[in-house]
Amino acid sequence: MSGSKRSHHFEVMIAALLFSTGGAAIKLATLSGWQVASFRSGVAALLLLVGLPEARRDWSWRTAPVAAAYAATLVLFVLANRLTTSANAIFLQDTAPLYVLLLAPLLLHERIGAKDLVYAATVAAGLALFFVSAEAAVATAPDPQKGNLFGLAAGVTWALTIIGLRWLGREGAGGAAMAPVVLGNLLACVAALPMAVPVTAFTGRDVAVIVYLGAAQIGLAYVFLTRGIRHVPAFEASAVLLLEPVMNPVWAWVVERERPGNWALAGGAIIILATLVNTWRLSGGAAGTIGKEKAIGSDCSNSG
Repeated sequence: MSGSKRSHHFEVMIAALLFSTGGAAIKLATLSGWQVASFRSGVAALLLLVGLPEARRDWSWRTAPVAAAYAATLVLFVLANRLTTSANAIFLQDTAPLYVLLLAPLLLHERIGAKDLVYAATVAAGLALFFVSAEAAVATAPDPQKGNLFGLAAGVTWALTIIGLRWLGREGAGGAAMAPVVLGNLLACVAALPMAVPVTAFTGRDVAVIVYLGAAQIGLAYVFLTRGIRHVPAFEASAVLLLEPVMNPVWAWVVERERPGNWALAGGAIIILATLVNTWRLSGGAAGTIGKEKAIGSDCSNSG
């Protein structure tokens, strides 16, 4: 591997690692979930507008519905993290390909093959394990049942975001994929703001967490991602981006000593493995691998 290619892989890896810190960082704040969601996205939108020239180009009316789905994902992911374990939140959001397979025939008129159905059934089996038994509430996950529902909803809205990006690509706007990211963060900030104010109390740590989440975990991550993803093959990028769901619960354990339930870990492992295998299968030329989709700044037509 040449030095140049290695540096682009490293950029994608940095993006994945930054994305993966979201769950642990969200739990560090003493602010409410609505406050974290609003302020995080406000900082991210500002940084992206200033730091990425492509974020200021090629806006159109088609940007709005895709951005709305992405905004919902951003808010739901934060709310899920405040109520359930970080691992549950990211694993449940990463069931999005299941909903893409179910919705793509209706919204994009794409056919589903037999192998797609096998993949969907495997992801569904992994998803079911999250609900085999009720998880006990703990300090970092005070309402896991409700949080899991938010995580499920985030998976659906992330699937709608992916479908929207494919739609933009079909309409010749695939190169403008950063516009929904910026507008989505702006919408998330505004939509969550009524529930976020007034702010009656905050600490220096809260300020640091919000700045980190917006500037690094979202903003800087997308800067690295947009630089690296254009030069890394789809399967390789997808495999590297799977660091996000793998490392997310690791950071939560390091920072908060949070341990997900055994059934959730098993379900998450099935989802990640199925996604990796399916990505490898599709890497021969089919569009829409989950890692490539997760790279919103790529040419695909992604987290949270």
